[in-house]
Amino acid sequence: MRWENLATGSEHSRADAALFGAEAVTTRTFDTPEFRGITFHEIRARSIVNRVPGASRMPFEWTVNPYRGCTHACVYCFARKSHGYLDLDTGLGFDSQIVVKVNAPELVRRRLASDRWQGEHIAMGTNVDCYQRAEGRYRLMPGILAALRDHANPFSLLTKGTLILRDLELLRQAAEVTDVGVSVSVGFTDERLWRTVEPGTPAPERRLEVVRTLAAHGIGCGVLMAPVIPFLSDGPDQLRATVRAVAAAGATSVTPLVLHLRPGAREWFMSWLERHHPYLVRRYERLYAEGAYAPKWYQRRITRQVHDLAREYRIGPADGGMPRRVRTPGPAGVPVSGPAQLSLL
Repeated sequence: MRWENLATGSEHSRADAALFGAEAVTTRTFDTPEFRGITFHEIRARSIVNRVPGASRMPFEWTVNPYRGCTHACVYCFARKSHGYLDLDTGLGFDSQIVVKVNAPELVRRRLASDRWQGEHIAMGTNVDCYQRAEGRYRLMPGILAALRDHANPFSLLTKGTLILRDLELLRQAAEVTDVGVSVSVGFTDERLWRTVEPGTPAPERRLEVVRTLAAHGIGCGVLMAPVIPFLSDGPDQLRATVRAVAAAGATSVTPLVLHLRPGAREWFMSWLERHHPYLVRRYERLYAEGAYAPKWYQRRITRQVHDLAREYRIGPADGGMPRRVRTPGPAGVPVSGPAQLSLL
């Protein structure tokens, strides 16, 4: 392990403090295979429970994101642009320069204890994954979940990480006292596509095993089928295979979301497309000519196909409401579909 403590007071540290909005930054690298090439910037953040901008269409108002940057390295991740706000690279830098808010559990507990806090729903996993590989070392989520449990504060989680199973008991305890929604992101089951487009994530089957395990312990888990990638994972047979696997895993819901390409993610994804599928570049330029989102007709077509398959396999699309409280094993509530609109996409 190598590390450098950027103590407050030096010219370098003042620049880093301004960059990360913190008093000091400790930069670390670890000489273990799973973290080779990754740099961690440990900060003591000033706030962690953040309000969603008023113009947002998201059905939640508050988020908690203990990390910035993500080793999942999904080539389409919209959150890449947020790294640019820190003057960090939005391509490889987003995958390998990870900001860790080491005091996140303490800040969550303090906010929930405040007289001004009204117990609103908190969504997690809405920018980058709370259960990316870094969480195995930093263990921020147990403290966050314990605070939410202790204050009976409703929350939802979206993840591609299998590490969430480490915190299964905390999730179960929280579900005894408040509304808890869990959703796992599985856009497709094609392993060849997964290896190139989501290289740092657990395999789709491992994510579906998370769904099975949570269901077996009485925690209903929905699947965000995202992203559906035009011309690569949207064929009828591909959609059927994915929905069939989701149903077999015992998901309470499946909610499709077509790939969207916001600035930052668009450039990185198109570069990947040029290398791996150059024959599709012109088709993507036409499909996304009007902006970040695929045309409405295409989105409606995918949604209709997935919902028809979900009915065939006896699982339903997520409803628009809050997750129900989970008290005993068996079918439980489903997560709000909102968090899926943001992260890991």
